[in-house]
Amino acid sequence: MINREYALDLLNKHVSNPKLIAHSLASEAIMKKLANYLGEDEDKWALAGLLHDIDVELTNGVPTLHGLKAKEILQKEKFDNDIIEAIVLHNEIAAQSLRSKHFHHALAAAETLSGFIFAVALIYPSKKISDVKVQSVVKRMKEKRFAANVNRDTIMECELIGIPLNDFVKLALEALAPIEDELAYK
Repeated sequence: MINREYALDLLNKHVSNPKLIAHSLASEAIMKKLANYLGEDEDKWALAGLLHDIDVELTNGVPTLHGLKAKEILQKEKFDNDIIEAIVLHNEIAAQSLRSKHFHHALAAAETLSGFIFAVALIYPSKKISDVKVQSVVKRMKEKRFAANVNRDTIMECELIGIPLNDFVKLALEALAPIEDELAYK
């Protein structure tokens, strides 16, 4: 399997926006935490989190292309097919297929929750993820006008991998707090 340093260099080659890099690092951390919690392959899940948006700038975020260009990039680099499949399926529009495995649901839910947590942190006076409480995130999930572009149904896919929302948010916050200084979400 390809190591993290190589994957991070590859990400930086294709993504220049610091906020997208932060989102990728956050998704990586959450995926690693989820893999550990579920007894899955931490390295594989973390790489999927890190690289899931490698093609966003290349595709200008066009939903019918996002994920498909990532597949091309990652196949050339000889990434594991499971990683590529999960990355393609995090955007079901381009994939033209539904997520069916825990790995797929975990990536979609984790990467979506990471952005939502960034939004919640920004309304705190400290703007620190480490100050965000599980209940604050869960409460904001119910407020449709808050971070209105975030798909709550995708976050709720955590339940399809056997993790209730409160536990999912707790795991995500635990994953992000130690790296919050590396994340350019502010």
